[in-house]
Amino acid sequence: MPFVGSNEYDLLVIGGGSGGLACAKEAADHGKKVAIMDYVVPSPRGTSWGLGGTCVNVGCIPKKLMHHAALLGGALEDAHHYGWDVAPSAPHNWQQMATAVQNHVKSLNWGHRVQLQERNVKYFNIQGSFVDDHTVRGFTKAGKETLVTADYIVLATGGRPRYPDDVEGAMEYGITSDDLFWLKESPGKTLVVGASYVSLECAGFLTGFGLDATVMMRSIPLRGFDQQMALLVTDYMESHGTKFLKHCTMKKLEKLENKRLQVTWHNHKAGREETDIFDTVMWAIGRVPETRRLNLEKVGVTLHPDSQKILVDASEATSVAHIYAIGDITEGRPELTPTAIMAGKLLARRLFGRSTELMDYDNVATTVFTPLEYGCVGLSEEEAERRYGQEGIEVYHAYYKPLEFTVAEKDSSQCYIKMVCLRGRDQRILGLHFLGPNAGEVIQGFSLGIKCGATYSQMKRTVGIHPTSAEEVTKLWITKRSGLPATVTGC
Repeated sequence: MPFVGSNEYDLLVIGGGSGGLACAKEAADHGKKVAIMDYVVPSPRGTSWGLGGTCVNVGCIPKKLMHHAALLGGALEDAHHYGWDVAPSAPHNWQQMATAVQNHVKSLNWGHRVQLQERNVKYFNIQGSFVDDHTVRGFTKAGKETLVTADYIVLATGGRPRYPDDVEGAMEYGITSDDLFWLKESPGKTLVVGASYVSLECAGFLTGFGLDATVMMRSIPLRGFDQQMALLVTDYMESHGTKFLKHCTMKKLEKLENKRLQVTWHNHKAGREETDIFDTVMWAIGRVPETRRLNLEKVGVTLHPDSQKILVDASEATSVAHIYAIGDITEGRPELTPTAIMAGKLLARRLFGRSTELMDYDNVATTVFTPLEYGCVGLSEEEAERRYGQEGIEVYHAYYKPLEFTVAEKDSSQCYIKMVCLRGRDQRILGLHFLGPNAGEVIQGFSLGIKCGATYSQMKRTVGIHPTSAEEVTKLWITKRSGLPATVTGC
């Protein structure tokens, strides 16, 4: 235990993202003296941003707004079917959209500063590293050294996009999601490398803006997600204009005299090298935890040998008694903003509010904001089968057509719902997967029931709201085991 009261602050949080801010504010609300350190190291392209972390600045918020902007373009194409005399092919103005999105992000940066001031949380815009297990050193932009001591220290520095180290020109000429959302001009013809949710989301809205967007995939899309759903996501994207280079790996990037990029890759299926020219190449091949600059070896905080993420126990404690870690920087935790926020709040309550409640990382819902959204909670079909065996689970499923798609004659081939249950009397729901419009809103509601242990029999007794896509979940009755056609017809 730390020597309580012997240091300047009760709590120091290193990292001003969603989790770190939530922890700092919660501790301050318990009457504690709190400081927070946050510093954004500019990306290799020189992009930096304000307080708030990845989600606010280069993640969830600008991503969702740009996704919505692309959906509005799709709505223009549908509008004339509903009697609106509008041009279905109106050009998109990247600069106008980017300015509006960036202005909103800056307002959130300011809002976080105000919230810290209101709680008397001291904000240091410096990059911190350990001197000893209670002391952190940082330097201001002017080079002045600052030493901060605290009884408890919480690490919440998150991660940054990874660049490949075996591709010539990768860092010199490529960008990442750290840069895309702050571009002043349209990225033009874009190659997005990787098949993560970041990759597919960005390629999806770029296609929606009318840009030429290509995704390069080495193997499978959306690793860690249900693969049947993942393939439906990419099928929809491919049928709506996004190009895919499958079974391909990058070789090199070269900048031409006209400032465009010549890209060379290896097509493993065809067994040959191929090349094309793009305006922008964006890397979306994973993230690296921001642990390198913290000087953790000085104080003995243990890292995972492969991922370099911090090892923590169920209480978010590291190998050093009074040092904790939350969010994307921790090994084995979901890299999701809401989990980091809740983990931060619960940690502060345990440290300062006599609470014993631990963060529950099971059945955390999430959504991939691709053009056709994919929301899920609980286990994938593959993971359920691995845990309980093929005979131990029952999978209910259905292809459905959203009412909004009918008049506009939109393709609904990939609109699909799957419920994975234990095979038994009540059939507890292990996982729910929804592919369709507003998937995040749909799954958020059902996630409460699944968190509470909802069963298939309870879902069948739930009366749906008509006419909605969400009601199709309550009507699931066809099992994969039956072999019956899974297409919903009529009401």
